[in-house]
Amino acid sequence: MTTKRGDQARPAAHGRRLARGLVVLALLAGVAGCGGPGSSGDVDPAESPGPTESTGPTEPAESTESILGDALPPGSSGALVAGRGTTMDLCQGWGDPDPGSGEGAGCDTVFDIGSMTKQFTAAAVVRLDMDGQIEVSDPLGDHLPDVPADKRSVTIEQLLTHSSGFLDSLGADDEPLTRDAFLREALGSELLSRPGSTYLYSNVGYSLLTAVIEEASGQDYEAYLAEHLFTPAGMTSTGYLLPDWSKTQVAGQYDAEGRARGTPLDQPWADDGPYWNLRGNGGLLSTPRDMFGWHVALLGDAVLDDDAKRELFEPRVREEPDETYYAYGWVVDDPDDPSILWHNGGNGWSYGEIARDPAGDTFVFWVANRSAGDGWDLGEDGGGVTSALFERLAKTGETAADS
Repeated sequence: MTTKRGDQARPAAHGRRLARGLVVLALLAGVAGCGGPGSSGDVDPAESPGPTESTGPTEPAESTESILGDALPPGSSGALVAGRGTTMDLCQGWGDPDPGSGEGAGCDTVFDIGSMTKQFTAAAVVRLDMDGQIEVSDPLGDHLPDVPADKRSVTIEQLLTHSSGFLDSLGADDEPLTRDAFLREALGSELLSRPGSTYLYSNVGYSLLTAVIEEASGQDYEAYLAEHLFTPAGMTSTGYLLPDWSKTQVAGQYDAEGRARGTPLDQPWADDGPYWNLRGNGGLLSTPRDMFGWHVALLGDAVLDDDAKRELFEPRVREEPDETYYAYGWVVDDPDDPSILWHNGGNGWSYGEIARDPAGDTFVFWVANRSAGDGWDLGEDGGGVTSALFERLAKTGETAADS
């Protein structure tokens, strides 16, 4: 079987695995909140969107490996960031240095974040709604040309929540599919369910949203994200091709046998970014530091106002047969009393997770550039890494509160 560069881990499949730890995570997030905004080094995100690194009693002395223990299997490698409010408590790499570059992963190493791309695509749609350029209730036929009659009434919100009825994928992510060819094939495909009736995870749906973003904004997808999301959030190392990364900054990727598969930038792409089976639904590159900057931006209003953030995070469609709900590019554990917002992503070689509590008191992002090995698979067991990081933040919060 050919490994697809953007064969994203499906939140529905992993929802069952993560849900088993959600009660624990909710308790830990509540404890961690006592050391959140107002603790040493914090800033008001409305005044300054940049994160602060913790000092004094909140500074962890341990290595990543000692903190995460058995949650990190031998042979894995990657990097992570964790923090409370605007305070970055931990930002480190783990594992052996990349034999190709001789560099060890760290806070500024660039990784493929997989389907975590979707929450940026969703944020771009919500930003366009906030600016009055679209409404999420708009039918697809209002924003794309030549939409067939059976799909003309599919709404933007149905695309955002994987309830549009579109199929998951049109093929391999490295298939040289242009924008026009993608739209022709996607809009010509048969819907798998009546729009709005069923949760069906769809990468095609998020690539259609990417085309809607371009039509509504008059900008290339990456250019729109860079101007309206990344730059206001202070994210200088996130994108497809626009950031000025050094060659040694981008992490190589490894398969389950430990064989080198090159960096994400070594995979087949078009001149302006990934082909359209991947664009907008996966494949964005970022660093742990930038991902924490995104979390801090979501605490303030530099990117989205309060109403827009409520739209982004509101649970909407149940991920049947799981008990979790899909918001706009985020998964929510409990629609009535949410305690955790999260998403995952992987491409068969890299895998990672992003998680935060609704108030933004606790945030975790981690990604591994070797996600599986002999007897272990972070795509199946990565919830242990997220849980261990939340537990670390809880202990850090207790230390800061007692000081």
